Formats: sequence, structure tokens, C-alpha cells
Amino acid sequence: MDRAPGVSVRLKLTLSYAGFLTIAGVLLLAAVWVFLLRYVPERALMVSADTPTHGVFPIRSNLLRVFAPRAAAVLAFLLAFGLVGGWLLAGRMLAPLTRITGAARGAATGSLSHRIRLQGRKDEFRELADAFDTMLARLEAHVTEQRRFAANASHELRTPLAISKALLDVARTDPNRDADELIDRLHAVNTRAIDLTEALLLVSRAEQRSFTREPVDLSLVAEEATETLLPLAEKHGVTIETRGDITPTIGSQALLLQLAMNLVHNAIAHNLPERGTVWVDTSNRPGTVVLAVENTGEKLTPQLVSTLTEPFRRGTERIHTDHAGVGLGLAIVKTITRAHDGTLTLTPRPAGGIRVTVELPAAAAGRPPGGLAR
Repeated sequence: MDRAPGVSVRLKLTLSYAGFLTIAGVLLLAAVWVFLLRYVPERALMVSADTPTHGVFPIRSNLLRVFAPRAAAVLAFLLAFGLVGGWLLAGRMLAPLTRITGAARGAATGSLSHRIRLQGRKDEFRELADAFDTMLARLEAHVTEQRRFAANASHELRTPLAISKALLDVARTDPNRDADELIDRLHAVNTRAIDLTEALLLVSRAEQRSFTREPVDLSLVAEEATETLLPLAEKHGVTIETRGDITPTIGSQALLLQLAMNLVHNAIAHNLPERGTVWVDTSNRPGTVVLAVENTGEKLTPQLVSTLTEPFRRGTERIHTDHAGVGLGLAIVKTITRAHDGTLTLTPRPAGGIRVTVELPAAAAGRPPGGLAR
């Protein structure tokens, strides 16, 4: 924003300091005159009986002539002292603000790695600097994440397009190739591209928080997700156990259902080859509601688990290749959770598998009926 040049804050503070000091000097000298010098002759007259009455006025006049120039000199000194001292003090006080301004200008040009790191005890400027450093750190992490996400998304989207082009080139050069096989492969590749595009749109929608908030019972959402995916679990020999309480929250019904679907689907896909189990549980905590999805499976290290929410990051190989997904399952869960001001926690189970916990703010009132069957 272009602004007209104005007086600097340092000069304003300097003039304020000098003006205040000068006014304080004037008031002090006026008090000295009114309450001291004005009554000195009369008191002197009361003490000395030889002093004539008409001498009161000459004494007061002489004192005024002596007092006035000295008072003017004192005021001039106070004004000069206030200007110089105020300029130095203002510069010292505003030095942290200069560093903060420099960091803000650097961030405006795209440099997010700079930090102010203002030293000293806590005060208003240091609180502002610390808040600015925190904001820069979050911005840098977000920008880095977005750049990595864009690069990964471009790579993932390019893969099905390249496969489709290769299939079409082969069909063009080989007229005798089985058309049905080609159509089936193109259909599978196109389906994956559509799923990936829809997942990217869902992530973008959740990040922008462009959704209507309404009362939602998280237990009913989890129940709907488990019922929808129950045929898939039965097909692959995975048992789903559900339990929990009514867990009212505020958010998007569709996004929270997608969150639960992704968690349950991942728990089924990343499981034991046979006789696997998935536990879905909802509970209440002070001020929050919790959805926890736990499954059996291979043993995972904490280092691997900490990376599973990154986009297009996959842990172990899935046991069901017909539901390979697009690598955005837990990334979508993380985005939806963050858009609802919640927290996502991933914990490896000692016996194998993983426990994923989503904690969301509880609704203040208006709990809808229903819940998971015990």
C-alpha cells in the first residue's frame, strides 16, 4: 500500500518527551513562584518590624526580575535536554521494532527462514517478536508442505496420464491387440486418476474450510462408515468391533464421514492376511470427543508412523491390491481434523498394527441422539 510520507514515530516520541518535560518544568517553576516566592516578602515583613510596608512590592518586583531569566534558562535547558534525551531514548526503545520491521519485509519478499530471536526479558516488543517468529515458522512449514504436496500431486497425476498415453500408443502401432484388454486397463487407469483428482479437491476444500458447520454425532458417523465398509471387511476376513458413546461435535457431516471412511478403510487394507481385527471406538473427554480406530497388522516403528500422514506416503504394502488407494488417506484425515480444530495422533501397537485417534472439540449443546452399538 502506497502512503504519503509522514513524521516518524521516533520523532513523535521525542517531541512528546521534550514537551512533557518542558510542561513539567513550567508547572514546577510556577509552583515555586506561587507557593514560595510570592510569600517570602510578607513573611520577611512579619519577622522584621523595621521593614516598611511599602517595601513589600519592591522586594517582590526584584525577586521577579531575578527569577524570570533564570526560569527561562531552566526551561530552555529542559527543552534541549528533552529533545536530545527523548531522541536517544526513543531510538533505544524502538530498536526492537526496527528488527521486527526488517523481518516482516524479508517475509514479504518470500524469505521465511529469517527469525528475529529478540533477546532480553519479556515485554510487549519481545512478545510481538516471539509471536512473529512463531508465525514465520508455521508459514515456512506450511509453504514447504504445500510445495512438496504440489510436486507429489503432479507426479501422481502424471503417472496415470503417462500410462494411458503408452497404452494408446501401443494400440495405435499394434492393430491386432485385444481391444477388451486395452479398454479394461484404460478404465482402471482412468478410475485411479479420477479418484486422485477427487481426493486432491477434498484436501483443498478442507484446507480452505469452505464448508458449513452443523451439529454432528461422531458416533453415528463412525457407525455409518463401518456399515458401509463391512462387506469389504468380510470379503477379506477382517472383523470389525465397534463400541462407544454419543459424541456430539460441530463440523461438516460429509467431511467427518470421509474422515471415518478413510480411517476404517486403511485399518482394513493394512491388516493381517487373515483373521485381522479392526476396533472402532468413540468416547468423551473434558471438552472434546474422540474417535479411535485400531487394527492388527505388521509391527511399525514410531519413526515410520510419524510420516504416514504425509501426502502420497505409504507404510507397508497393502494386503489387498484391489483397493490400493491414492496415497492420500491419512493426509486427508489430517487435513479434515485440522480444519475442525482437532488433533490427530498415530501410535504403533506393541503387538502390531496402529491406533489412530482423532480428538475434536465437543459441541456445547444440542447432542443428537444415537450412537454406536455395543
